[in-house]
Amino acid sequence: MKIEVLVPTMHRKDMQIAEKMNLQTDAIIINQTDTHGYEVKETDKGRIRFYSFAERGVGLSRNSALMRSDADICVLADDDMVFHDGYEETVRKAFEDHPEADVIIFNLDSTDGERRSNEKAFRVGLFNYMNYGAARVAFRRKAVTFRGVSFNLNFGGGTEFQCGEDTLFLRDCLKAGLCMVAVPQSLAVLVDDRPSTWFKGYTEKYLIDKGIVMKLAHPVLAELFCLYLTLTHPEYAKEHGGRKKVFELMWQGTRFVKNRKECPR
Repeated sequence: MKIEVLVPTMHRKDMQIAEKMNLQTDAIIINQTDTHGYEVKETDKGRIRFYSFAERGVGLSRNSALMRSDADICVLADDDMVFHDGYEETVRKAFEDHPEADVIIFNLDSTDGERRSNEKAFRVGLFNYMNYGAARVAFRRKAVTFRGVSFNLNFGGGTEFQCGEDTLFLRDCLKAGLCMVAVPQSLAVLVDDRPSTWFKGYTEKYLIDKGIVMKLAHPVLAELFCLYLTLTHPEYAKEHGGRKKVFELMWQGTRFVKNRKECPR
């Protein structure tokens, strides 16, 4: 079982990110910068392929890595993660213990200890997949590519709609009939040592974009999902004087998709 980590990053001058992230398997690093280039490094732990492209968009970078992978299992990562020693065996054992799983969602430790954690293994479905981001996901590569699942190029850091590419990816996996399982094991720790390249708080744009994502992911039930997010995320309301405004902003996003008009800002 060959395991490969797929990493999007920006403006790297060299391959030192591989050492910083403690990569111990094969990996593909997609570097968004202003030039094009390719390097490869063979180590005793694996092969690191480092591509530089003059392009932007985290979904585009993840797709670029996925299309170049030849692994059995792909592990999605962000460049502010540090992998635990022995993560390769953790991934391998999880897929061996859950042979039915096409996609496995691991825990992701964080320095602030505030990340949602899986306490036990369970099946992930329509009403809980939105709890997870891409940087804790591993999947059987052929199961995903055979069904044509990839990342939406219009969403995520570096695009117009700066969140939601991971939500749409997981939703497409479920729509394609893939089995998704969450497990309590952790592969890495998130190290908060740089500002986000896209998150500027729960702004009006953020909430409108959330509504757009919900309408694409759930065309019929989008408004109910927006209401659910409004009620379960009090942090949204703190910046907008109450839940009513939060829901109105998300609702605007759903209308944008329905009416295909210029997105309100």
